[in-house]
Amino acid sequence: VQLQASGGGSVQAGGSLRLSCVASGRTFNSYLLGWFRQGPGKEREFVASLSWSSGSTYYEDSVKGRFTIFRDSAKTTMYLQMNSLKPEDAAVYYCAAVGIGYSKWNYWGQGTQVTVSS
Repeated sequence: VQLQASGGGSVQAGGSLRLSCVASGRTFNSYLLGWFRQGPGKEREFVASLSWSSGSTYYEDSVKGRFTIFRDSAKTTMYLQMNSLKPEDAAVYYCAAVGIGYSKWNYWGQGTQVTVSS
């Protein structure tokens, strides 16, 4: 499995960014894909996840209503639309994948930096 994340950048608070994660190497119908982030001096934290087969989603509380995770199955690409960005959203964002039924996210893409200025 290969995951390639992109789309990070610098925005002002209240702005928007869309992150992309191109997934390859296998079919993902039995996988969860997700986004994690790691801010300066912080541990990596879960942001959102998506079931590739059903499209069902799950969000960390602080991003609910502001972030949307979705996929384009034809492009095997997952997205994270981030609206109403806050300075505390600034972090390196990583996409990840795990086979359904497994407990540990075991495939990771490289990070993409998101900077939010106040």
